[in-house]
Amino acid sequence: MFKHAFGAALAAAGLMLAAVPAARAADAALAAAVAGDQRSEAHKARDAARNPAETLAFWGLKPNQTVVELSPGSGYWTEILAPYAKATGGTYVATAADLDNPNLPEAAKKSRAAFEARYADEAKFGKVAYVNFGGQSKSLGAPGSADLVITARNVHNWMWTEGQLDRILKQSHDVLKPGGVLAVEEHRADPRPEAVNADGRRAHDGYVSTATVIAAAEKAGFTLAAQSEVNANPKDTKDHPFGVWTLPPSRQSSARAGEPSPEGFDRAKYDAIGESDRMTLRFIKQG
Repeated sequence: MFKHAFGAALAAAGLMLAAVPAARAADAALAAAVAGDQRSEAHKARDAARNPAETLAFWGLKPNQTVVELSPGSGYWTEILAPYAKATGGTYVATAADLDNPNLPEAAKKSRAAFEARYADEAKFGKVAYVNFGGQSKSLGAPGSADLVITARNVHNWMWTEGQLDRILKQSHDVLKPGGVLAVEEHRADPRPEAVNADGRRAHDGYVSTATVIAAAEKAGFTLAAQSEVNANPKDTKDHPFGVWTLPPSRQSSARAGEPSPEGFDRAKYDAIGESDRMTLRFIKQG
């Protein structure tokens, strides 16, 4: 019995030791993607506020995963996740304007084309896959096909259209494998309540309460696994004249483009705050 137990212990230790180089290799691949020349200087300049390596590690990014990013914007995460997928045998999927929508505006078509052109160099970024995404899109991919779904700074936008947040989170749940992760970064309203404008639109200033995000994710079938303060900013007072867009990187300084800033507006004050205070959450799709 002793010999059997000792042998089992040695075997377990061997597995643990074998896992160490793999984990280190994964960390090296992520570090290389974050530091790589494929990233724009504008995106790299935001790393102190966005903490990419720490955030992705918290979300559980691993080699050989299929990662779906919702509304990637300018591609801050694309520049990291696509090369990481290429280096580790994974797949990076970006949602993009829904080309199946016959009423899709020309501006949206041009925006998608520009994004695809920007990340078309497979030698530099790896192959970026795309899935249609919009008000009429039905899914984010084949059911149970993704390991990780990421949404960064999007939840407030989805709250402005009735039912949109619920629909997108349900689609996220559907596309994930059992045990898959929904990763959320969002401007955090706490400790104050969400702002509501005269039209009754919640989070109209871009800030969302943590409780709202958790409740919506749980409604879609997710379980909250962990919360991180990696993207917290205690300097953010959340009472800015143009909402979260007053802060970097948007740096809005007037109600409409081309209008003068209001009297007494102090740009330096808001630049000194830096980017917003943000929640960083990890949800799990139970098996």
